[in-house]
Amino acid sequence: MAFSPENRKGTLSGILFVAIFAAAATYIASLGPVKALGLSPLVIGIVMGIFYANTLHNQTPVEWHGGITFSAKKILRFAIVLYGFRLTFQEIIAVGPDGFFVSLTMLTTTLIFGSWLGYKVFGMEKDTSILTASGAAVCGAAAVLATEPVLKAEEYKTAVAVSMVVLFGTISMFLYPVLYTGIIEHATGFLHMTAREFGIYTGGTIHEVAQVVAVPASVPGSPKEMADAAVIVKMTRVIMIAPMLIILGLYLAWDAKRSGGEHSGKTKLVIPWFAVYFIMVAGFNSLHLLPQNLVDIINQIDTFLLTMAMTALGMGTIFAKFKGLGLAPVYTALGMFAWLVIGGFVVTKVIVEVF
Repeated sequence: MAFSPENRKGTLSGILFVAIFAAAATYIASLGPVKALGLSPLVIGIVMGIFYANTLHNQTPVEWHGGITFSAKKILRFAIVLYGFRLTFQEIIAVGPDGFFVSLTMLTTTLIFGSWLGYKVFGMEKDTSILTASGAAVCGAAAVLATEPVLKAEEYKTAVAVSMVVLFGTISMFLYPVLYTGIIEHATGFLHMTAREFGIYTGGTIHEVAQVVAVPASVPGSPKEMADAAVIVKMTRVIMIAPMLIILGLYLAWDAKRSGGEHSGKTKLVIPWFAVYFIMVAGFNSLHLLPQNLVDIINQIDTFLLTMAMTALGMGTIFAKFKGLGLAPVYTALGMFAWLVIGGFVVTKVIVEVF
């Protein structure tokens, strides 16, 4: 047990060790050039964790490993629950049915397509395929982190998924403004979208929340409705992570039962209760019972806890474990990226036209 009398000191030391890394990642992410790239502390944290894992890992006391694991598992779940303070049900209603159905359609299709593409076409492990797809489908690194406990996946698989999210999410951040403005002087550019349509398209297809915020800000003279639509649609995708994880848990239990032969009846259904609590927290936040400055503080604490979890996952990522994966993760993420950019455009135009 991590906090048994004989392990408590080592566990606390490991947690403090991770917290120091997370504090450094938070500081680096606040620096001008890094902030301009839209890189969140979560991404910086996992990069630092991976660097540590492949250089100084053997120099760390073994007793600290319990604290690192605690950060990657328990603190992660608690941070996902607190993530609900970033959302309200009113925001989801405000974006309208078109924004909701774009979010639902892109999340569902990207998750199914990406999981199938990685596992069936490019031969990746099922866990890695689902993790990579969840990151593209929902909200980037945070979605990968939330999906990992449901799958009980190894740290290096999470790191693979996060690295793909970072790569193609960053490309999106630079590509989308060009697609919107084009090389001509018309406001609709190559995509021929209104500001609101482009906001819905951005929020429904780009990986990270920070990247979604950065795109409208990169469009010269972009109206407020573009940024508002982008962020609200994106947060609609975020809140959908809870039902997605519950459905995923049901599917995994069914799949295990289906392939388990004579022992299939003993398959245990794993319900990600932290996802249920996430919805409850979002519901509580929708009542606006807490002052906004307190909610802001909670969100800052939550970002730090997520950074700790991401850093700890990075610390468990040894490059030797990546052998044999080849370029399959890149091909899978590229296929999903093409679907998000092209398919997402078509889906957005059709649904906005319907509603």
